[in-house]
Amino acid sequence: MKRYILVFALFSLVSCLKKNKTTVDVIITDATIYKVDKTFGTANAMAVSNGKIVAIGTNDEIRNKYESEHNIVAKGKFIYPGLFDAHCHFYSFGLSLQEVDLRGTKNMGEVIARIKTFQKEKKPEFIVGNGWDQNDWEVKKFPTKADLDAEFPDIPVVLNRVDGHAIFVNSKALKLAGITKDAKAVGGQIEMANGEPTGILIDNPMDLVFKIIPKPSRKIQIAALLDAEKVMFDYGLTTVNDAGLDPDIINLMDSLQKAKVMKLNVYAMITANQKNIDLYLKKGIYKTDNLDVRSFKMYGDGALGSRGACLHKGYSDMPKQFGALLSPISNLKAIAKQIAASPFQLNSHAIGDSANTVLLKIYKEVLDGKKDRRWKIEHAQVLREEDFDYFKLGIIPSVQPTHATSDMYWAGERLGKERIKNAYAYKKLLQKAGIVALGTDFPVEEVNPMLTFHAAVARKDSKNYPKGGFQMENALSREETLKGMTIWAAYSNFEEKEKGSLEVGKWADFVIYDKDLMKINENQIVKMKAVNTYLKGDKVK
Repeated sequence: MKRYILVFALFSLVSCLKKNKTTVDVIITDATIYKVDKTFGTANAMAVSNGKIVAIGTNDEIRNKYESEHNIVAKGKFIYPGLFDAHCHFYSFGLSLQEVDLRGTKNMGEVIARIKTFQKEKKPEFIVGNGWDQNDWEVKKFPTKADLDAEFPDIPVVLNRVDGHAIFVNSKALKLAGITKDAKAVGGQIEMANGEPTGILIDNPMDLVFKIIPKPSRKIQIAALLDAEKVMFDYGLTTVNDAGLDPDIINLMDSLQKAKVMKLNVYAMITANQKNIDLYLKKGIYKTDNLDVRSFKMYGDGALGSRGACLHKGYSDMPKQFGALLSPISNLKAIAKQIAASPFQLNSHAIGDSANTVLLKIYKEVLDGKKDRRWKIEHAQVLREEDFDYFKLGIIPSVQPTHATSDMYWAGERLGKERIKNAYAYKKLLQKAGIVALGTDFPVEEVNPMLTFHAAVARKDSKNYPKGGFQMENALSREETLKGMTIWAAYSNFEEKEKGSLEVGKWADFVIYDKDLMKINENQIVKMKAVNTYLKGDKVK
């Protein structure tokens, strides 16, 4: 009799315990979860409900308190917060998927061949391509319109350089844009030879050509966003900072997200022209669960690869060339003052040391007495020694580690032995600023965040070059790098209370890998691939 009473009591206890369990949407167990919290601690399990983390701890703690119809047994896999790309061109990348891909070409012949293939498949009336880089070619010189005219005399061709700061066009495009030998270039360059445009335009003059490119249809715009989103989820990216968008595309993203067609989190930087500034200062900050519109993107100068980055002294390989600011200093300061008087954030593109000096001085002046503004310098690529201290003032460096490993082959030629020491100086920037936000600048670089991680930690490219790493004194630790791709990036967006780490109350954005990013052999990092990606508790990959 006693035995039956004991069995009944145990049954009753189990039933009672089951009834006392809280039902949640998802339970994940048997994992190593890197929380990326203040202690950089780990856990084994977590419970998710309504898209947010409700508990995180040991397997027993979660199993004993929660139950769910959707249980993920991770079988020892490794979970990290959903990754951020703190500086990219998400929409532009999506458009590039609809255009000619010229990345990786080694000569003009390969460029022509890819255009012809695209032309045969798509039959466009206007050809646009992206991703060429003469620094990767056998002959490291800018091409000329003659190279395109011979093959494409009757259809306009516009080819964007990999950095987005130079274009290569044919005579048909020049004619449609009205660019002749008398054209004037302000804040950039129209290359000339024998008194005629060569077909190379750098920075501001590119707008003359962009005006004649047919605007993508709404169908193409939507395809661009959704195609790009799929790539993000494949790589474990759950939040992207799109650096320079116009209201039309921001509104399209918002409508797609509200219709549950697009799910990706987007931190949208509004292109800082006066029309956009007036519009959004009147509208105010706009935020949903997926879209954050609270910052403007301003351009200081061009890029180093096309010698458009603005330097204090001439380029070492072209001493009479200094690059250029894209706007007069008075204009840059006026925009900064206007934004400083609002709650919006300003994020400014600055690559050359002169552009960085100008913008850092402006930031210091207009932000005097204003706390917690978190304004960013995007790229912060080349700096004078005395300018690093500006980052102690709460200015955030938003940098892209793969720029260092892509540019290292030729950056020394551009900058010389002394200036290169303070270029791509991520550790030094971290020491001054306390945080760095890490991104890629894709489609300038590859989307893959593991290339970012590897470049930051090993200071090597995907081929594991150079042996010993490039300027290793500026390598970041693995913990610093992961923070730069998660919680520090979130902080730079004013989003650290809702994402960037795996803690109770935050969105359940996370990525699962079958290897430990914190311990795997360095040369295996670039081979890591996301097993699954979850956004707000939903599996998206």
